[in-house]
Amino acid sequence: MPLSTDPYSMTKMVLLLLLVTSCAAITQNLSGKMFTFPQQTSTTEVRFTTQRQDMRAVTVCLRSFTDLKREHSLFSLALPTGANGFLIIKSAQSDAFDIWVREQHVKIEAQDFKLNMWQSICATWDASSGLIQLWLNGKPSSKKYTSSGHSINGPMIIVLGQVNSQDSYGGGFDTKQSFVGMMEDVHMWDYTLSPCEIQGYMDEHYYPEGNVLNWNSVEFQSVGRVLIEEKLRACN
Repeated sequence: MPLSTDPYSMTKMVLLLLLVTSCAAITQNLSGKMFTFPQQTSTTEVRFTTQRQDMRAVTVCLRSFTDLKREHSLFSLALPTGANGFLIIKSAQSDAFDIWVREQHVKIEAQDFKLNMWQSICATWDASSGLIQLWLNGKPSSKKYTSSGHSINGPMIIVLGQVNSQDSYGGGFDTKQSFVGMMEDVHMWDYTLSPCEIQGYMDEHYYPEGNVLNWNSVEFQSVGRVLIEEKLRACN
């Protein structure tokens, strides 16, 4: 059957192509860039692509800027066996974070989290010990036990801006847990960074690039109103 030459049909085909292209995963160097999530929503997200399916240790580092006082998601990794594979959640409690590993939860308290300021955050976990630790702006938390003996394994869905719901693998987002603000320098490793390496990240000096997610070469797909903007820098 020959292709239609009707202008209206051609316009629809072009629009459909644009929509598909805008949603397709792309690999991009985000050095010097940031994601801006400008509104509360249950649909806007950034989804990372990784081929990794088994990790016996994890380090996630990111920088965020927000004025949210309510609970909100900073990082969400879901597995087919459970939505809470590895989550970093800023609690509504002003000085606390909720960290999930393989469906096990701990609360990290006494953290000096500030609104409307860039916050550098790292979280580490190791399967052999089951210990998790949170670093905020260069200061480590007390280590706490979550889950040990088993790795994080299976096809991973990694999302910024939302939290995977308990009963929906890669979906079922809740507006009241969505992130609003800016986020940058997201890296993920399949091992625990040393304190000196984490300090290097916090100070924006030398640190190893993530070997699971690397901000300088990352494959991702954005949905909804997510903007890629130049990283905010102090004026000279």
